[in-house]
Amino acid sequence: MAHAKYPKLFEPLNLGFTSLKNRFIMGSMHTGLEDSEKNFSKLAAFYGERAEGGVGLIVTGGFSPNRTGWFLPFSSKLSSHSEVARHQILTSRVHAAGGKMALQILHAGRYSIHPFAAAPSALKAPISPFKPWAMSHSKVLSTISDFARTAVLAQEAGYDGVEVMGSEGYLVNEFVAPKTNLRKDEFGGSIENRSRFATDIIKKIRSRVGSNFIIIYRISILDLVEKGSTFEEVLFLAKEIEKAGANILSTGIGWHEARVPTIATDVPRGAFTWATRALHEHTSLPVIAANRINTPEVGESILARGDADLISMARPYLADPHFVSKAFAAKADEINTCIACNQGCLDHIFKRKRATCLVNPRACFETEIIVNTTSTPQKIAVVGAGPAGLAFSVTAASRGHSVTLFESASEIGGQFNLAKKIPGKEEFFETLRYYRKQIEIHGVKLMLGIRASRADLKGFDKIVIATGIKPRIPQILGIDHKKVVSYVDLISGRVKAEKKVAIIGAGGIGFDTAKFILGLSEKHSVGDAEKINEFCKTWGVDQSLKTPGGLQNKISEKSDQKIYLLQRKPGHPGKSLGKTTGWIHRTFLKDHGVQMMGGVEYLKIDDLGLHIKQNEKVSVLEVDQVVTCAGQEPLKDLYQELIEEKPYIIGGAFEAFELDAKAAIKQGVVLASTIETATS
Repeated sequence: MAHAKYPKLFEPLNLGFTSLKNRFIMGSMHTGLEDSEKNFSKLAAFYGERAEGGVGLIVTGGFSPNRTGWFLPFSSKLSSHSEVARHQILTSRVHAAGGKMALQILHAGRYSIHPFAAAPSALKAPISPFKPWAMSHSKVLSTISDFARTAVLAQEAGYDGVEVMGSEGYLVNEFVAPKTNLRKDEFGGSIENRSRFATDIIKKIRSRVGSNFIIIYRISILDLVEKGSTFEEVLFLAKEIEKAGANILSTGIGWHEARVPTIATDVPRGAFTWATRALHEHTSLPVIAANRINTPEVGESILARGDADLISMARPYLADPHFVSKAFAAKADEINTCIACNQGCLDHIFKRKRATCLVNPRACFETEIIVNTTSTPQKIAVVGAGPAGLAFSVTAASRGHSVTLFESASEIGGQFNLAKKIPGKEEFFETLRYYRKQIEIHGVKLMLGIRASRADLKGFDKIVIATGIKPRIPQILGIDHKKVVSYVDLISGRVKAEKKVAIIGAGGIGFDTAKFILGLSEKHSVGDAEKINEFCKTWGVDQSLKTPGGLQNKISEKSDQKIYLLQRKPGHPGKSLGKTTGWIHRTFLKDHGVQMMGGVEYLKIDDLGLHIKQNEKVSVLEVDQVVTCAGQEPLKDLYQELIEEKPYIIGGAFEAFELDAKAAIKQGVVLASTIETATS
């Protein structure tokens, strides 16, 4: 019987020898736990919770078939029988929860960060410090055998299948694309030869594992780099992969070195499924769509249009392990939605830290942050309904505590209410929807429009202060001039942006403010076709699929406003932004005419504008408005007043990070999980 609300998503997929219970795939994503045997029990808890949540098929993070393919020395690998037992911990946990699991085989190729990196040709990747060795003919053949050996070991470990990573610019993709394959032997030259490495891997795996084993091939349908594959070549490869014995095609978008965002929050939901549809029309294999799909409604619409047969999400299952079961129960409003910020997941991985999630700090910490029903219910007052206060309140209430949440504003959210107004950050609306629903479900007593006093807080067993931050006012001559406004006044709508604006402070808030001033909010409503078309024009993505790599010239509209983005620190503004998203924000502002300046000394503000000194040269920026984005200070007044009562303090009130919701939410969840025994 079809599901009433999501009939396509909850339709089983019959593969002949086996079936998937629904069309939800948990796509491959490295967590950092794969790299050490001692962490496999933690990894099992992570995957097990997602399997319990109802995902049809889980694909692991990438495991290399040999040492050459390591991303980093001693990172994840499956190449010997001695490594099988640790993987059985994962598969047994997932199977016990009623799930299926495939191991991704990933050889990093020229993206390997070690001196023995190997690739089709000796071409250095811009994101690795090492130039790879060109693989000899015998090394190519032995690597094909290594892929097959890993598949056999995966089968022995209890996996239901494997995914061969042929996308994102890794080794298999490097053989296919003319950009990285300069070989003169039978593995280079024509598309028939460049496809041979990939197809030989699939043939070899199929011959070794038999017919009753899932083989997924992750195919790059848009390389988004110069000299990438043409779409005709992609279709040729897809047909050859099908002949070679694969069961499913999973679509990959963009190389890691591509200068087009593919999964960040600036990317519209389902932004690339038009390309997936073009592949889907030319193959009889089931096709998986991916990239910026974060709600069941988006997934259902993709399947209903016929763009794909299955939906792959990775980060949304970090945000909410019970995504699928909530959708099945028609409780999509209870899903903790992925906001595509990359701060806890990809940024952590590229800093060699364990992945987690901004909106769900338990992700990858399931065995360490344990939220159990309390045996000693407390009556708890929380002051401040920003990220920290919300996270604490709903977590503590879910454990059985009686929680009263005071908020001086007329709505919950704190700094999230500013973030949601930034073009490209509309996903914060979802986070606030989630918290409103959790407040309702767990019976948090919400007191809006009340600035809590000592008298309001009498009679509680515990008091938690989460009063947040206030903007820091920089010490500049003329800072009280009528031209000067705070970013809070501007983004909240209390003040309108002028035509010529100088922004003091080029951290995350400064960049967000510049995007807000550009006035793109109406043009970028979340999720519609117009937004996808606008995104493709802005970033130079060829929707006609006629150009190699899927690239065309950018079409960016220059703003008629003059915006200066300034910082005191020398160097280019934006270096402190997220490792995997900072370049997106810098490129976007540059393409829209924002002038970024570092090493600036602020002399004074007067009727002429902002007087500055840069490189010993004094000048005046003749602006109509000066916006201060010079950091924040903690709001600790109430905490100081109550200090003798030993209240707890979390979030920005504890330490005024620059809108660091990740730290604030984690503090709230961790404290809520241990409030009975925690010391203030």
